[in-house]
Amino acid sequence: MTKAVKKQALGRGLSALLKDPDNDIKSVEDKNADKVVGSIIELDIEAIEINPFQPRTNFNEETLQELATSIKELGVIQPITVRKLDFNKYQLISGERRLRASKLIGMKTIPAYIRLANDNESLVMALVENIQRHDLDPIEVAISYQRLIDEIKLTQEELSERVGKKRSTITNYLRLLKLDPIIQTGMRDGFISMGHGRALINIDNQDVQSDIYHKVVTQNLSVRETEALVKNYQDSLKPKAAKPKGNNFEIKDDEKKAFANYFGTKVDVKVAGNGKGKITIPFHSEEDFNRILKLINS
Repeated sequence: MTKAVKKQALGRGLSALLKDPDNDIKSVEDKNADKVVGSIIELDIEAIEINPFQPRTNFNEETLQELATSIKELGVIQPITVRKLDFNKYQLISGERRLRASKLIGMKTIPAYIRLANDNESLVMALVENIQRHDLDPIEVAISYQRLIDEIKLTQEELSERVGKKRSTITNYLRLLKLDPIIQTGMRDGFISMGHGRALINIDNQDVQSDIYHKVVTQNLSVRETEALVKNYQDSLKPKAAKPKGNNFEIKDDEKKAFANYFGTKVDVKVAGNGKGKITIPFHSEEDFNRILKLINS
């Protein structure tokens, strides 16, 4: 909770700095630009315009309302990104659904990352330095990785070289951003670990994902116990192996007796569920064997 309060206070302070007409920050060369690059800032929603070149024009109203409800309960987990156009005027780069959903519930401000002119290298340095900190939660690290990919146009391989992490490690962090927002918040607040999150991400159904998350938190389950719950769920989705069709073929007692009478010894007859079986004819001496062989060949 303390971490969130500090971030909000910092965001408000930077927001006030950006509204100072005597200190209009337009590029990384301007005074106090280093405080803006890579930071989360609370921006007035009315100061943000939609990118006219945004290829996406249709937004599902139902899912947008669901996102609005989530933001109302949890806040904006992943800040939007904007480009500074002029004094207190910004253009959206990414996060239009989050912006629209925030407007739906009447929010006046929204957390945002601001891109400045010629700030690419500064942003990379700021984010890489941020990632190296030890007090970041897994979601904060994942968001920083995603920003480097989206805004600097790095591939995961290039990102791996920049931050000195294995590509598989980066992939594991990025996958956490597909978790239900409630679960992401739980991870940021320390209710679950990254290990829990990595187990839960293997469930595509968000309702089931949330149900298992609730069990993990309320029952204080370990990562291994969480993995077991996920595996049980996944196993329940697998098609059941078709049982071999039963064959009603049975050997009747009088048929067994007929074998015994013919060979002059007790014959063991067994039939499996698939209709296959075997006949065992015992013999007690070489002479007995030859006798049975003669009967078979007759």
